[in-house]
Amino acid sequence: MLRSIPATRLLSALSGSSVLVKCLWGAALLLYFFTFWFDTLTLLAVTPGLLLPPNLRLWTLATHGLLELHIWDVLGSLLLTFGAGRRLEPLWGAPELLIFYGLVSVAVGILGSLIYLLAYAATSDLYYLFSAHVHGFPAFAGAVIVAHKQTLGDGQMESKWWMRALPQLVFLIVMALSLVSLIPSRVFVGYSLGMVTGWVYLRFYQRHSRGRGDMSDHFSFASFFPGRVQPAAALLGSLAHAILVKLHLCPRALKRYDVGAPSSITISLPGTDPQDAERRRQLALKALNERLKKVEDQTSWPNMEEEDDEDGSQKDSSFHSCIIPDTSGQEPSMPQSYEAEPKL
Repeated sequence: MLRSIPATRLLSALSGSSVLVKCLWGAALLLYFFTFWFDTLTLLAVTPGLLLPPNLRLWTLATHGLLELHIWDVLGSLLLTFGAGRRLEPLWGAPELLIFYGLVSVAVGILGSLIYLLAYAATSDLYYLFSAHVHGFPAFAGAVIVAHKQTLGDGQMESKWWMRALPQLVFLIVMALSLVSLIPSRVFVGYSLGMVTGWVYLRFYQRHSRGRGDMSDHFSFASFFPGRVQPAAALLGSLAHAILVKLHLCPRALKRYDVGAPSSITISLPGTDPQDAERRRQLALKALNERLKKVEDQTSWPNMEEEDDEDGSQKDSSFHSCIIPDTSGQEPSMPQSYEAEPKL
């Protein structure tokens, strides 16, 4: 009976999720079951030596993100997919979330292979060509946490400092665990590349009503670093943007001037449109409503009508107890307990 409790919770959570989340869950579980009968690490994970010609196993760019070899990694992948569906899909929609996942998977597979190829060129060790693999959910985890930072913004009530710095904190934890060999190095490589590719896509390429990307200050490259390092980080971010624009891989961020504004000239950047402000406002309103609902459930408010009725009945009873009616036509006499004032 106790063993069936997690299974029932898992099924109830899956039943309330979207079709996209269900498909990703099914694919992750199916690939995990294949590991018992096939060498899925060679067939479905990105291997740098096999991704290059003459093998050209390009399908691994789409399958490596869902491939896990251990049950705890599978559970982490399922929880991450469920969280992304609950957090990002209502804001973006299922097609945009699928595009985000696909682009991050392909980019991390290619960039991870390039990193291992550079390691092979520096060390001449064949391990980096045929034994090093890129797979698992760390890449998508890095991208999702960066997207979570974007959705928080600056003006939400729930956005505490550790929530805004969550990508950096997880990065430091993963790096420390990788240095002491508690987790494999592929986790650190995948998470780092997932952060970078997720930020580049959301910063410069994601479509909005006024263009592409999110050029707001709270989502700049410098915002991922502490205050003293931010000038150098901002320089690197500007350099990366200039290189992408030079290679015609990214549109130039153009400022729009509204000369016909009634008060003064207004400047707008791509991604900083009312749609983003309304999105963050709705999230803040949702959080405020949930807190108010909790307070109302904990506090029982008195009924004002009942209090008024009780007060009125008490006043009437006190009034009748103080005045004794007299039917003789004279003025009503005071109760016997009343003592008249002595005449001076």
